[in-house]
Amino acid sequence: MSDSGLTFSGDWTLPNYTTLTRLVGLIETKDFANVTLDVSQLRRVDTAGASLLVKLVGSSALIQAVQSSNLATEQQALITTVASAMKAEAQPAPKTNPILAFLASTGKKVTDVCRLVWLLAGFIGETLAALFYILPRPKRWRVTSFVAAVHDTGLNALPIVALLTFLVGSVVAFLGATVLQDFGATIYTVNLVAFSFLREFGVLLAAILLAGRTASSFTAHIGAMKVNEELDAIRTLGLNPVELLVVPRVLAMMVSLPVLTFVGMISGMIGGAVVCAITLDIPPSQYLAIVERDIGLTHFLVGIGKAPVFAFLIAVIGCLEGFKVSGSAQSVGEHTTSSVVQSIFMVILLDSIAALFFMEMGW
Repeated sequence: MSDSGLTFSGDWTLPNYTTLTRLVGLIETKDFANVTLDVSQLRRVDTAGASLLVKLVGSSALIQAVQSSNLATEQQALITTVASAMKAEAQPAPKTNPILAFLASTGKKVTDVCRLVWLLAGFIGETLAALFYILPRPKRWRVTSFVAAVHDTGLNALPIVALLTFLVGSVVAFLGATVLQDFGATIYTVNLVAFSFLREFGVLLAAILLAGRTASSFTAHIGAMKVNEELDAIRTLGLNPVELLVVPRVLAMMVSLPVLTFVGMISGMIGGAVVCAITLDIPPSQYLAIVERDIGLTHFLVGIGKAPVFAFLIAVIGCLEGFKVSGSAQSVGEHTTSSVVQSIFMVILLDSIAALFFMEMGW
């Protein structure tokens, strides 16, 4: 660099990049607006060297210097292309009002939720239409698919539901015994366990478990069929994918979840009975007598009555997300995760609404 300007010479290529970067760092001034640039003595230049020139003097100044030089046409084109690309990258992002950005983000999320609810409502209607169409036509029943789905969703999930509810029942009994001990009312631990499992925990734990286990299975299965274009083949054969794939799964879930809910209720109450027998010296005979005396049949009917509704929603959401797969393995994974999240959210939301409704009705 001299008083008259800055001259570039030699090979500005990748093998010399480290040396050139060190030399560029020695240049004290960073303002080249009033400095004459001379690039006519450059011998060889590649993209690494051109990018280093851009970082040193800026895109506009380098392009102007190259256009006024006697470099070869290929070198001028290379340096101009790199400088133009880096100039485009260096453009600052347009400033946005944070309030408007927040409102836009919120509006987009609300729109997505409304669109999701709209799709779910339409798919529920399509599923119900197919269900009511085939019910009076036994020849169209998919008995094999239904039995296979019952085996997968119900029988295979039975051990984990029983174990999970047994452990939760033990925990609820421990908590009840600990809290009620201060009031000298540990005998009401039996009522706490029976009441909570018959009304809420039995159906809620079974539904959440099936939402994570079965809804994801439905989505992955139907999504993989869509990726392999098997759904297109089904439509080409004149068959209805909803009738063939969705209805048997929905019916199987509506059969399996009430059974699993009943098993969950019994297992949870057994877990509470074991804790009561060990820590509170309440024998099983007294435990059963208290349940028979204090816990009405209404609580069982309230809990078991929610199971078919939860099962229908879990199955429909799982199948809908499978149909929404766009045709790649990544899309299958994304929609599988989405089906689990949506299913659990809908189960908890509906259970909350149902709890408020039953409380207001005095049931």
